[in-house]
Amino acid sequence: MTKGRSAVKSLKPRRVNQILSLSGITSRRKADELIKSGRVTINDHRVTELGVRAVWDQDSIKVDGNEIPGPSKRIYLMINKPFGYVCTLSDPEGRPVVADLLKGVEERVYPVGRLDFDSLGLLLLSNDGELAYRITHPKYHVPRTYKADIEGEITDAALDFLRKGVALGDGPSGSSEIELIKRNERRSTVRIVITQGRNRQVRRMFEAVGFSVVHLIRTAIGGIEIGSLKIGEYRHLRSSEVNALKKIVGIR
Repeated sequence: MTKGRSAVKSLKPRRVNQILSLSGITSRRKADELIKSGRVTINDHRVTELGVRAVWDQDSIKVDGNEIPGPSKRIYLMINKPFGYVCTLSDPEGRPVVADLLKGVEERVYPVGRLDFDSLGLLLLSNDGELAYRITHPKYHVPRTYKADIEGEITDAALDFLRKGVALGDGPSGSSEIELIKRNERRSTVRIVITQGRNRQVRRMFEAVGFSVVHLIRTAIGGIEIGSLKIGEYRHLRSSEVNALKKIVGIR
């Protein structure tokens, strides 16, 4: 497996919410909530104002009295998630989790976004909280590409609706790119690119136009493609791939 790792630069003031995100404690948005609720201290002084800065690995930063981890090597992985695995590090229902597939990875990494239990394909994992936050946040418009098998013969009208965007229960889907690969009376296959990653979004989009997804594979995130990676296998991202993702979301 090809390794691609980058060290976190420390010893310069950063916003505390960014530090908490980079440390893998939580997302930046939830870090703001921790700060506002008074659960964060810097050098034993409680902070409640957003925008406060500290020097990671020099100042003592605690959440609920517990010291956060210091800077460490950033790890960036991609995995071809099999059917029946959940995108968490543990599951109260005892289902298989993607962390079970990361043999030989000592560092604690987290799934970047989600991929449904019954969907397959590309999933990114990392301990770089800032990059993960930006990849998953809708405002950065990171494209996600899927190959979907649809029950029945999908119509041109349905494809046009999907391109323009459809109404979902939690808001509009936004526009999408659609390529019809094949179709017949029994099944259709399409390639769809979306820039949001809400829960079961692709499946719900097709349901909104009267069709059901029977098989769904995510093949790319940004410019990162799953390629020949076999189901259940993972590899480290190459430095060029990490840099490409950072460029998309505006991280220098």
